Amino acid sequence: RPLDFDQTIYRVKMQRKVLNSIIMGAPGGGKGTISKKLVKDFGFTHISTGDLLRKNITEKTQIGLAAQSYMQAGKLVPDEVVLDILKQELSVLPAGKSVLLDGFPRTTHQATKLKEFFNIDAVLSLDIPHQVIIERLGNRWIHTPSSRTYSYDYNPPKVKGIDDVTGEPLSQREDDKPHVVKARLEEYAKMTAPLLAYYKQLQKETNGKTVVAEFQGSESDVIYKSVKPFLTNDLKFPTV
Repeated sequence: RPLDFDQTIYRVKMQRKVLNSIIMGAPGGGKGTISKKLVKDFGFTHISTGDLLRKNITEKTQIGLAAQSYMQAGKLVPDEVVLDILKQELSVLPAGKSVLLDGFPRTTHQATKLKEFFNIDAVLSLDIPHQVIIERLGNRWIHTPSSRTYSYDYNPPKVKGIDDVTGEPLSQREDDKPHVVKARLEEYAKMTAPLLAYYKQLQKETNGKTVVAEFQGSESDVIYKSVKPFLTNDLKFPTV
């Protein structure tokens, strides 16, 4: 049972064919791993707005060029541009496909804009203790030329600080350093609190047509053991 799910406001009698969902989770908290499992088990189409932006920039589409101009100027890509890219992607999906949105919305403004053209059935929020993430990322070291990744938790190099293949030194990504991770997590928490509050309010207003469920744990495999039965049993969404 997820942490925050009110069974009384959401009773499903029939199996549903479509479950459009958002997955939320702090950076480094295993959201990617859980997303892959959801795609494999339930057949979701996984849509990451970050990946979509990069794809459009690479393909030099009109929207991609617009996004690139903001990024090169060191500015955030405006919501309107991201929404246009998302609309475009959703418009070419086959009918009846369930979508798993990743990385969007990030703010209540984005959520209200999204609601104008796309209904969300479920919000899956992953709550991983920040200290766990800081330690996990702090234990991740890479061999930059090859992108080989090691973790002192479960996949350590044979010699500390040295790449197994080349014997060259390993380095830590700037993003993985504890003080940087801590700042990113604080920023994420600040942005996420109002967004979760927005969807919880929507859950009440829609009498549970949009469901918010929060899952807590320190390992993605353990968390997924709660996520999967929640979808199959509580939301009556079958596996593929």
